[in-house]
Amino acid sequence: MLLIYPPSAKACEAPAGIARLAGTLKANGHACTLLDANLEGTLYLLHLSNTPSDTWSTRAYKHLEHNLQELKTPKLYQHTDRYRRVIADLNRVMEINGRPRLGLNLANYQDRELSPLKSEDLLRSAEHAEDNIFFPYFSERLSQLINESQPKMIGFSLNYLSQALCTFAMIGFCKQQFPEIQIVAGGGLITSWLRNPNWHNPFTDLIDHLIAGPGERPLLELLNGTADPKIDHCPDYQGLPITDYLAPGFILPYAASSGCYWNKCSFCPERAEENPYLPLPIERVLDHLKHLTRQFPSSLIHFLDNAISPALLQGLAKNPPGADWYGFVRVSPLLADPEFCQSLRQSGCVMLKLGIESGDQNVLNKLDKGINLTLVSQVLNNLRDAGIATYVYLLFGTPPETITEARRTLKFIVNHHDSVTFLNLAIFNMPLGAPDTHLVKLKKFYNADLGLYTDFVHPQGWERQAVRRFLDQEFKRHPIIAKIMRRDPPLFTSNHAPFVIPHTKQQR
Repeated sequence: MLLIYPPSAKACEAPAGIARLAGTLKANGHACTLLDANLEGTLYLLHLSNTPSDTWSTRAYKHLEHNLQELKTPKLYQHTDRYRRVIADLNRVMEINGRPRLGLNLANYQDRELSPLKSEDLLRSAEHAEDNIFFPYFSERLSQLINESQPKMIGFSLNYLSQALCTFAMIGFCKQQFPEIQIVAGGGLITSWLRNPNWHNPFTDLIDHLIAGPGERPLLELLNGTADPKIDHCPDYQGLPITDYLAPGFILPYAASSGCYWNKCSFCPERAEENPYLPLPIERVLDHLKHLTRQFPSSLIHFLDNAISPALLQGLAKNPPGADWYGFVRVSPLLADPEFCQSLRQSGCVMLKLGIESGDQNVLNKLDKGINLTLVSQVLNNLRDAGIATYVYLLFGTPPETITEARRTLKFIVNHHDSVTFLNLAIFNMPLGAPDTHLVKLKKFYNADLGLYTDFVHPQGWERQAVRRFLDQEFKRHPIIAKIMRRDPPLFTSNHAPFVIPHTKQQR
């Protein structure tokens, strides 16, 4: 089988989904080839020849190879201005080579004519694959791999909207050139589509099988193999270009679970899609990490879980995985223990991402976050004292929030600024099918049959435009907040954040 991670997304770490599938398929006797077309496609576009028309562009093209090598050097990330210049120059080349009609950069792909939210546009992308900017790359690369490996099936891991148009162009090419090979598609975006209450399949003539959620068992069944009752085999990254990613060393992405163990937050997409929580046994996770860090000496482990469970945190504290690591966690009483936070740092934890959402207790209660601000304060201070950086996620414009509560969030962050290393600010989107949508009046977000969210009339009258104005004109302009925001790595954000943490934060 040929498993493909398509363009276009951040090309700084290997694709975990197809590596996990490969581990299971190979363990059950099925040959498997991996293709990170996202990384290869990014490098292909960066190396297209072009004639720059201004001084900045001339410099960016001239230093392309040097800048790509710089991104693989840890020292660069401790020099903020140099790091930002390298990212800006590489992105300049990407934007120019992306052609005027595309909104293309190192982290995203948008087409000004086609929308990934419309099935008719995705089908058009498949029908006219030659119009896709990546076509010269993938038409040659896919033909080569398919002729060499003779796969019975080709699987696409489609996780982000930014990958959808390119994925369908690649599928269209495969259907046109190799009609006898079955096409399978899975991944986060496919899961969201299939679990949308309004889903109907517009791709029956193009995609043979769509898979929601973890794909190991469904793929084994499609390949007529005997499914091993233990499908939690170690991911297999063999065959991926380990040294080519845009990062200072190999980032090992690893998912110890799917779904969310809390799964109670109001308006949460995981809850709306009814995704079950499926954790791997802690012992198995620790064994996998030990094996993988020996096989691929890693500069960093990236846990992909919606939230690393308390049990796994305790396991990592007792049995360090062999490399520095970071990931999402819930604010929990476990992290209110200063000694435990110190043990996490000793295990290699350099940064934790925290979905705090609001600095107003009433908002947190109405969102069923299951946390209180006293606990949040304790956890932030403990992580700071342990030398663990924090990447704090805030969500504005939720149904229970007004500008009054948002200003309390601003005050909370300002009061804890020495414990907040990075900030992510988002405006709330209402997931389709969320169980609490009956509490608000819904209205259409956009005219698209594959949309994942719906607009709504804010019960407090605080509409999106006002939320955006507050963020731009008040929240971000606070001098303390502005200082925190300036730390965030451009384009690569949390993926590069562990590398730009000041040295004093990284000492174990």
